[in-house]
Amino acid sequence: MVARYLSVVSLVLLLSLDSCFLFPDTKEVLPPATQTGENTLGFLLNGQLWLPKGMVGFSDHLSPYYDPDFDGRPVLNTTAYRVLSNSEVLYFAFGIDGIYREGSYEVKFGGPAVGSFIDSKCKYFWNDSTVYQKGTIVITKLALPIISGTFDFVLSKSGCDTVKITKGRFDFKFQ
Repeated sequence: MVARYLSVVSLVLLLSLDSCFLFPDTKEVLPPATQTGENTLGFLLNGQLWLPKGMVGFSDHLSPYYDPDFDGRPVLNTTAYRVLSNSEVLYFAFGIDGIYREGSYEVKFGGPAVGSFIDSKCKYFWNDSTVYQKGTIVITKLALPIISGTFDFVLSKSGCDTVKITKGRFDFKFQ
């Protein structure tokens, strides 16, 4: 009888332990700003965490691309999406045309660096002159096969809410 009582008490105590111990917290967090080729990307979208997530068909939710000799100049393009529901997907992209060195690249229409964002209400395309783009992408490591950096920029368009992308970071390793 005592053994049965102790078993029940032990089970209750075990189940009442901090849930972090039994069930690790799977809360999403902004990835650290690493420079080791972790293949990560994340940022705050108007103050809310944005990470690539989900599947659309067979495509990967994060697709960085680097061409070291695109028309004689190196190009970095990154596309990502986040599936919110069956009917809502957010798309994000940025690129740098002429990524020769570590340092800061200005985000602006027609500039060396551009950004895009698409939600259910508006499309902020990098090549649309009616989209205001302002900010920077900072390459903190350009040592192939690794390219890492940070970014912050604003996108706005008449009739749409302003998109503020802050605390952005990426860390890619190309094969």
